[in-house]
Amino acid sequence: MLTGALASSYYGTPRTTMDVDIVARISGKNLRTKLAPALRMAGLQVDLRRFDVASRSGLRIVTLRDSTTPFTIDIILSGTKLEKNAGTILGLPTFYQKPEDLILAKLRMIKATIPKERALKDEDDVRAILKFTKVRMNIVKRRARGNNTLSILQTITAHGP
Repeated sequence: MLTGALASSYYGTPRTTMDVDIVARISGKNLRTKLAPALRMAGLQVDLRRFDVASRSGLRIVTLRDSTTPFTIDIILSGTKLEKNAGTILGLPTFYQKPEDLILAKLRMIKATIPKERALKDEDDVRAILKFTKVRMNIVKRRARGNNTLSILQTITAHGP
């Protein structure tokens, strides 16, 4: 499923980005037999050792470079069932991270970003998602409280979406 700036653009206000962020739930076997060959066919530089390292690390993120452009793709490896919404991009069917989960991810990024000025795009993304998409705020607030990001959400929403 798509996440990051592309999902934020889908739910909120379109913006440019230099990478594509996706979340994938895939086994090691399918990674080697299905995902890696498909990524190579798409022109990405795939090193399976990077997937192995990411699988063992706590971050579980692999960044791949395109062979002919400056663009990258970040693949976030998930061990749980993906909660997603169906949508389209350029007329093609795809899946997007649910807006509640996307907002929570953005709040965690804002919390971790130093200097704080670098988090302005994520703050704008949250405002736009809240303005243009129906969001189950009770879920977002409850989970933000558990992530210690509720105060960030309250600051962002204090002036309205």
